Amino acid sequence: MKRLFLIILMLSLFTTIFQDPGFTAEVTNMRLLPPDTEGGKPLMQALSERKSSREFRPDELPPQVLSNLLWAANGVNRPDGRRTSPSAKNTQEIEIYVAKKEALYLYDAKEHALTVVIPEDIRSRIGRQVFVQDAPVGLIFVSNTGKFRGGSEEDALFYSATDTGYVGQNVYLFCASEGLSTVVLGTIDRDQLAKTMKLQPRQRIILTQPVGYPKNRS
Repeated sequence: MKRLFLIILMLSLFTTIFQDPGFTAEVTNMRLLPPDTEGGKPLMQALSERKSSREFRPDELPPQVLSNLLWAANGVNRPDGRRTSPSAKNTQEIEIYVAKKEALYLYDAKEHALTVVIPEDIRSRIGRQVFVQDAPVGLIFVSNTGKFRGGSEEDALFYSATDTGYVGQNVYLFCASEGLSTVVLGTIDRDQLAKTMKLQPRQRIILTQPVGYPKNRS
């Protein structure tokens, strides 16, 4: 009887904790599912359907879709570690930060995993537009200009902007293939966002790109 009472008491405590709106589960690093590279629409169809969309549903992206999205953006697609997106002299200076409801992550392309940066929802800060907080995923493209050897900081930023364009277009085409909404944003409070993200001086925010299901999705 005493044992039964203890079990009931423990169950009651667990129920109280998980029903508490102030309770938040610990956020941990996340190994992504292997990318599914066999599906999707034909390239020409995806190109014909590529567009910018600024309305999002808050629905979370399924794990497989998130995995495929990040791999398409700038994942490793060859044994030598080269990526789905080109970069100047294969510098691979573009880092993708992933803002989700529970945390800000950094995409590790080599491990195809997400590393927790800060356990905080910063989606509302990835742009000055109101709709950014509606998208379940906010991609933040950061250039680690310290990876460039030789040349000026101006040169590094030029190449970084170009390379970010390739990544952003990959995201656009993936979203067109998957029926997702997305738009590239340049109107950003970069200084404040960099401070929030705890970036180093040579990490420069280039663009952001929210991703989610369209608002009118049935």
